[in-house]
Amino acid sequence: MTAGGIAGASLSPTSTGTEPPAAVTTYAQGNPQMKVICDRAALVESLNLVTGVVVARTPKPVLSCVKMTASPGTLTLEATDLEVGLRLRTPRVEVSQPGEAVVPADKLAQIVRESVDPTLTLEVEASQIHLRGQDSHFQVFGYPVKDFPSLPTVDGEADFHVAAGEFHKMLTQTTFATARENSRYAINGVLIEHEGNKLTVVATDGRRLALARGSCKAIKGPTRSAIVPTKALNLYMRLFAPDSEETVRVQLADNQIIFVTDDAVLLSKLVEGTFPPYKDVIPRDGDKKATLDTAVFTSAVRRAALLTNEESKGVRMAFTGQELTLSSRAPELGEAHIKVALPQYSGDPIEIGFNPQFLLDALKVVGTDQVHLEMKAPNKPGVIRTGPDFLYVVMPVNLQ
Repeated sequence: MTAGGIAGASLSPTSTGTEPPAAVTTYAQGNPQMKVICDRAALVESLNLVTGVVVARTPKPVLSCVKMTASPGTLTLEATDLEVGLRLRTPRVEVSQPGEAVVPADKLAQIVRESVDPTLTLEVEASQIHLRGQDSHFQVFGYPVKDFPSLPTVDGEADFHVAAGEFHKMLTQTTFATARENSRYAINGVLIEHEGNKLTVVATDGRRLALARGSCKAIKGPTRSAIVPTKALNLYMRLFAPDSEETVRVQLADNQIIFVTDDAVLLSKLVEGTFPPYKDVIPRDGDKKATLDTAVFTSAVRRAALLTNEESKGVRMAFTGQELTLSSRAPELGEAHIKVALPQYSGDPIEIGFNPQFLLDALKVVGTDQVHLEMKAPNKPGVIRTGPDFLYVVMPVNLQ
């Protein structure tokens, strides 16, 4: 896609939007009045998603708002924090009068959630938004529509298509490993690589790395990669169910990624910087290999972790031919020893320590009955695999 493939691709606001709501006196000038009757449950669901973008504290109050656009038969909600934006169509509405309004997100969501009516009527009159139920009437001050940052309109071909549920699974298996606070800003995001009909998602925080592979339908272009903020991908996972078969069209242009369906547009600026060369991090010489029952191993790690604390976070794992012994010790707490049968083990015995939470984070997303653990030495990273589509590299901890 060329840089001009998306019209108006800037998320910059057209004005500061710092005017207080009560001071708005010309809101409706040049804009039609709006009247919409909404199914309350559907509106609650849409607001729950859109308000995930809204920032609670901002020097630009308009960024704490939701833009509502009513057109014949459709009500669209929009929100942005200038980094991530979401446009979402709300189902089950009756539009009596098309129009637009910009409403404080928190108050709008609170009013709609607390309502007991099956339907709500939204009307715009001058600078005010009226929400009416059978026995209630709320009057909320809005902001000028012109002050709301314009989100880009989608134009042109997607780079690739992907099944919403499959991509959801890939994100579930990786985003947990993203760095939360790190001076290396690039690893605060998730790497998405598209190569033909193959899709790879990678996340790391420097102490562990999660990688998931899947398939997509290439529409155009050579290999592309992008580092996407975790916030945008968390919103994606809220938008689409893990079993969704809906097709998502994905566009990469300039410094943005855009996910498009018939009812939603999720867009995000990309993280600047260079992602670590993750292929160099994945060990390929692990000569000690164990096959473990996922549920049994998870239970053993969780129990061993009970007697760890901030000073002794690690769980020691002693692998022998037929058995795994997990042990932990914490001063003033005590010790734990758990034995687990090994369905398969090859290689010399080894003792190695891992942060139990790092193991549990991966084990709860693998989605398979068995996992394979590969190790080389007590001071070398271990690798959890479930087949060709998922692997997890985790650094050991020093237990001495």
